Amino acid sequence: MPVDSAQLRTLSTKPGVYLFRDGRGVVLYVGKAKVLRSRVRSYFRREADLSPKNREMVRLIDALETLVVGTEAEALILEANLIKEHLPRFNILMRDDKKYPYIKVTVREPFPRVYVTRRVTSDGARYFGPYTSVGPMRQALDVIKRLHTVRSCRYNLPKEAPERACLDYHIGLCKAPCVGLQTEADYRGMVNEILRILEGDTEELRADVEVTMRDASNALDFERAARMRDVLAGLDALAKEQRVHRAQGGDLDIVGMARDGDLGVGVVLKVRAGLLLGRSAQRFAKILDESDEDVLSSLVSRHYLGKGELGMVDLPRHVLLPGAFADSDLLAEILTEAAGRQVAVLEPQRGEKRRLVDLAEENARHMLEDRVATLSHAPDRAEDALFSLQDELDLKVVPRLIVCFDVSHMQGTETVASAVVFENGEPRRAAYRHMRIKGAWGNDDYASMAEAVGRYFRRRLEEGKPLPDLAVIDGGKGQLSAAKEALMALSLDDVAVISLAKKKEEVFIPGVSASIRLDKRNRALHLLQRARDEAHRFAHRYNRKLRSKRTLRSDLGDIPGIGPHRQRTLLRRFGSLKGVKEATKDEIARVPGFSEALASRVLTYLGR
Repeated sequence: MPVDSAQLRTLSTKPGVYLFRDGRGVVLYVGKAKVLRSRVRSYFRREADLSPKNREMVRLIDALETLVVGTEAEALILEANLIKEHLPRFNILMRDDKKYPYIKVTVREPFPRVYVTRRVTSDGARYFGPYTSVGPMRQALDVIKRLHTVRSCRYNLPKEAPERACLDYHIGLCKAPCVGLQTEADYRGMVNEILRILEGDTEELRADVEVTMRDASNALDFERAARMRDVLAGLDALAKEQRVHRAQGGDLDIVGMARDGDLGVGVVLKVRAGLLLGRSAQRFAKILDESDEDVLSSLVSRHYLGKGELGMVDLPRHVLLPGAFADSDLLAEILTEAAGRQVAVLEPQRGEKRRLVDLAEENARHMLEDRVATLSHAPDRAEDALFSLQDELDLKVVPRLIVCFDVSHMQGTETVASAVVFENGEPRRAAYRHMRIKGAWGNDDYASMAEAVGRYFRRRLEEGKPLPDLAVIDGGKGQLSAAKEALMALSLDDVAVISLAKKKEEVFIPGVSASIRLDKRNRALHLLQRARDEAHRFAHRYNRKLRSKRTLRSDLGDIPGIGPHRQRTLLRRFGSLKGVKEATKDEIARVPGFSEALASRVLTYLGR
């Protein structure tokens, strides 16, 4: 690792992007930072603090390259574009789902063209789609052709022009702007109508077409009246295909995400004026060790920031997310500036907007299931896995409802547990539960597991809810025994319970000394692993959240003279506890309510 301490000490303290390269100059990783020096140095401290993936990456680093920018927003955009350019091995691998077609309108041309393409480039054109079903796309094009005489030629008008109009003019499919028989202003007005159709704004246009149809009928122009009748039918078909919901504001991008082991799918549903106009999909790989926040950040950042000119992208008024991530506020600022109006990035918890996020996540789950099924050649994967699990574990019933438990703590503090639910082989996130362990068990994972299992099942009994067909415990024989005792204390001896030990992926059953080793390709094992990994992720996230709050309380709250008001003032001024630690005494002393003596006390207590 040739990156030496001298180079790390001289790094900029400004925002920027860093690239790690291997001995051949290949980019291993691209990252962004609010403070380059602090972020890059964090990779070269204690190896034990790094994840296995980052340890492997640091071992391969041969060169470091940094690019200093003016703002965090510029760093976020640059990171997205560099990842798209280099496809680094250690970044989350993401591929656009490019098999679906788009309708392209070349709006920068004096006489724009409208045609189908499968390639999206940063050429200033407007793209509509992707159309996951060809039917709505064909209907939209059919309406456009019947209603408007958009040109089909590829001349660079008005620089290039034929000597005479083509056949399209003579059969009424074009008004021949190429030879000056249609003005640019008249043609542009026609294109604006086409954009309205593609954006989903068909109601006002429908009223205009009805008037035109009646006028043509009254004038005995039955051919034109029939054409307008067909246009109305096409507009009605588009509205029926596209309509999902009349949400407040009407212009939404709705993000959904699903993951299964090392694979994942992200979906962005595009709703304009309450109409679903398209769905963009991204496929992930190598995400097993990545958090939901990191995957979501990569999905959203690259969807909006990795496509060239933001000003030419049809930006919504609201972006609805399934969860939060660190740069959501920054993304909102960038999109607002690009759109020239407010773009809100939201994480709805309830109501109709939450229902739309659930719809996007359902789309993502279906796409992921299709992808995993294709990879495993198992069209009925979930159903097969459940029956296989019943056979392998000799269960009385097919385990359609599974609950999986995990316990997480940091050296015996902030002990928490998770209970995640799978129904018919799929995660049912609305039924997930996490809990703080009340008993003072410290490092006793067995007692903590017994408390978690007992509390979960006791509540199910009290609420009269159906009991799971199978309880899965993350751990070995000790955790399994503790869980079984908790169930027996509730007279639930008939509830099937097993444990899955991660080291060798062994399955333990109560009363059986030998473990069960399932084949690594067995779908039953894959289902258990998914449940176990999901329980671990959910518990770890809650533990990390509690530890973060405790760190702030203990590190700042224990300083004499630093009450809640001064704690909030410091965090607002420096952004985080880390920012306070890195501040100088003079900088802290200049904060309202602080003196040099109080600033010295803060730094002394924080180890400076």
